[in-house]
Amino acid sequence: MAGNFWQSSHFQQWLLDRQDLLRERHHDLQIFPEEEYQKMMIFFANFIQALGEQLKVKQQVIATATVYFKRFFVRNSLKCIDPLLMAPTCIFLASKVEEFGVISNSRLITTCQTVVKNKFSYAYAQEFPYRMSQVLECEFYLLEMMDCCLVLYHPYRPLVYYIQDIGQEETLLPMAWKVINDSLRTDVCLLYPPHQIALACLHMACVILGRDCKQWFAELNVDMEKILEITRQILSLYDAWKQFDEKKEVPALLAKVPKPKIQSSRYA
Repeated sequence: MAGNFWQSSHFQQWLLDRQDLLRERHHDLQIFPEEEYQKMMIFFANFIQALGEQLKVKQQVIATATVYFKRFFVRNSLKCIDPLLMAPTCIFLASKVEEFGVISNSRLITTCQTVVKNKFSYAYAQEFPYRMSQVLECEFYLLEMMDCCLVLYHPYRPLVYYIQDIGQEETLLPMAWKVINDSLRTDVCLLYPPHQIALACLHMACVILGRDCKQWFAELNVDMEKILEITRQILSLYDAWKQFDEKKEVPALLAKVPKPKIQSSRYA
């Protein structure tokens, strides 16, 4: 495990720019306008969050799983593997990488069935259709696509450090932490280093709570334009989220996803 973000595979291989994203998503963006694609990603991030909470894993596992999911569908079209199969696969792998412990096969599938039935029946009329053998096969594709670059650096740790420096832990930390969780529904985790995301979320928390931290930010040696770019993307998410009627819109969005080919020729 790389102890330094700047020497890690996260920085060297998995920080993209906006043009990279648009180019990689070209096929999907021919099916979905960008606004609809963003709504799909919000929906599946919500699904991963609900699955993680039902499995009682820590937030870091959920965050890692969400980034794995986003990485896979940056490099692959939605038609490659059903996102409904990829989501629990990402949780399954993330729980091992983040040393939470292996989730038992039966518990993972049972939890998927419960979450689909109780929380997402508006999107899926049928029960969760996959078995553990398909999750394990999907995990192989995920590992192969990420070239085994599994260690992630999240904004949570730098956030704690910054707030300790400011000295307003009790009020600022929960709000900024929540904004980081929400930011997983945007592309910022693919575009910016975690310390910049942490600063943007901290800045937003200060504004929301009416805390005057201008002097603290002014003394930082960071590119404030990048911080503002991240802030704009998260604010754009909140605008889209506010107008997103999931129960009404998601079934039509899912109907547009091409039917995936789960099996590869190597298993044929």
